[in-house]
Amino acid sequence: MAEKRIVYKIQDLGGIGEVHITEEVVTKIAALAATEVDGVRSMTGGITHESVEKLGIKNLAKAVRIEFDDDAVTVDLNLNMEYDKNILETSKAVQDKVKSSIENMTGLTVTEVNIHIAGVDMENTEKGK
Repeated sequence: MAEKRIVYKIQDLGGIGEVHITEEVVTKIAALAATEVDGVRSMTGGITHESVEKLGIKNLAKAVRIEFDDDAVTVDLNLNMEYDKNILETSKAVQDKVKSSIENMTGLTVTEVNIHIAGVDMENTEKGK
């Protein structure tokens, strides 16, 4: 059975058409932006920057949750951080990056970016070797 795509109208171009965006597109924007930030090892489920584009909404839904309210968006992210990185500073950088990426690419207003730290990865650290 095909998965149902949720589509939102983000702009009416006044007589020449409308612009619609799927929830999956906003989810991928958020995931790509979050995994670009230094200190983020991956998202829940081992999702890395390289794997985001290959994954569908079902896999990304474990790590990213998007809620639409008219033309506003709330984002919840489940992240695995690198060991020895400041969690608060990294989380703030993720919030800023995700918010600006979604707003710049879609025109939607991001009201919240909530970060949930799912784990700390010691791989590739002196203590984790």
